[in-house]
Amino acid sequence: MDTRRTFLKNSCLAAAVFGAPSVLAAAPDKRDRPDILFIMTDQQFADAMSCAMGARWLKTPAMDSLADSGTLFSRAYSPNPLCMPARNSIFTGRYPHETGVTRNGRAKIDPEEFLNMGNYFLRAGYETAYFGKWHLCFNSKDSKSHGFQIAKCLYGNGHDSEVGDLSAEYLASKNTNQPKPLMTVVSLSNPHDICQLSRFQKLPSGPIGKPPKPENCPPVPQNLAPPINETDTMTTLRKGYQGKGSLFPVGDFTDGQWRQLRWGYYRLIEKVDAEIAKVLAALAKSGRDENTVIIFTSDHGDCAGAHRFNQKTVFYDESARVPLIIRRKGETKKRQCDKLVNTGVDILPTMLDYAGIAVPKKLPGRSLRPIVAGKPPADWPDHLVIQNHLSQTVAVDGIRATAQGRMVRTEQYKYCVYDHGTQRESLVDMKNDPLETKNIATDPANKKIIETHRNLLLAFAEKHKDPLGRQMLADGMPAVPFKHAKPKIRKKKKK
Repeated sequence: MDTRRTFLKNSCLAAAVFGAPSVLAAAPDKRDRPDILFIMTDQQFADAMSCAMGARWLKTPAMDSLADSGTLFSRAYSPNPLCMPARNSIFTGRYPHETGVTRNGRAKIDPEEFLNMGNYFLRAGYETAYFGKWHLCFNSKDSKSHGFQIAKCLYGNGHDSEVGDLSAEYLASKNTNQPKPLMTVVSLSNPHDICQLSRFQKLPSGPIGKPPKPENCPPVPQNLAPPINETDTMTTLRKGYQGKGSLFPVGDFTDGQWRQLRWGYYRLIEKVDAEIAKVLAALAKSGRDENTVIIFTSDHGDCAGAHRFNQKTVFYDESARVPLIIRRKGETKKRQCDKLVNTGVDILPTMLDYAGIAVPKKLPGRSLRPIVAGKPPADWPDHLVIQNHLSQTVAVDGIRATAQGRMVRTEQYKYCVYDHGTQRESLVDMKNDPLETKNIATDPANKKIIETHRNLLLAFAEKHKDPLGRQMLADGMPAVPFKHAKPKIRKKKKK
């Protein structure tokens, strides 16, 4: 505890010394300058909260408390259902193809072209703080690049209890006399430990206990089987993701193992919910919760058995759709909204809107504030586009399947297209087939629907300068074979 207090004392002192000057005059009404609290988990599917799925198998009282007095968005999608692409999109408000971060790995971002969330608020006179998992392509030790005056960035997973304690202590120390509004990020890593759980490895955040017998665990998902007429792109990728030596060894899982994995997934979500409870209690203790906009989401989901996938990166809803709740006391009330939301481009404009900060024209998203207030704009987009880059595979039968994709979600349909494969398109009627059990793209009766969605993607590609989006649809949709894996050349050891 002494270490944390020293850290907070020194960090706050540094904030006073190095804080950037305000670019906005203080508003006469404090409610015009609310605090912003952004809470994010890692790898949580949208419906994995007891307020969404019921409390028989999972209990999330902290998340539920936000939904009880806030707007729950039931169709919010990750911009790219993978950690680094999603996070760098969320924190810059730009699409993954714009930032150039389309998969996990080393990448650099121009901090002036792609201004980080922290800098928007720092330059507007906010005190900015970041606690937890980083995974951003900004130098965490260079506050000028990201704008967070207090940056307790943790690498890897397993630090959630520390993140909860640090952020709770920070918020509890800020009473209502604090002269500046606060912009605070709490970035938690669970239920990401599901990755290790599926590999029967030690969990970074500590044990969750031995799973019960399968018959006492949650049932397997109703969409456990791969979709009928699944694209060969996804079929090939499944083999690569689950092949011998892969990071996702679930190809031979029995129904009982899938049930036990889901049991573990829910326990991990309950663990992270307990950390969120700490943060919310500290905020209430400070008295500042009366004027705090709380935004809760996750970077992406986890299939946990849906279509015999675990993990993320794919466009199936369990991977791509995420929780999103926005609450502001006195302004929001319990409401569920089915508007289509891209968290990568819509969250930052929403924060800026609440703070009274002008939204730059280069940000492609829109503020959700009118929707939260119950006044959705008549011209709210009727579709969205998200992206992926499926690369974490191993070679199978001499082929290392990697592919990039684009997904167009409209009111009724989900259309997906990939840059590799023989049958590269999928179409699902999400109204009548929400579990995505059948690809109807090859049905001649759906030709016009396919054309409509292709045109939506082409328009998006043109508007947002996405050359790959155009390329995928070129020349009458020819087959694009996967590349053969390059043989590993072993260097001879010097004698």
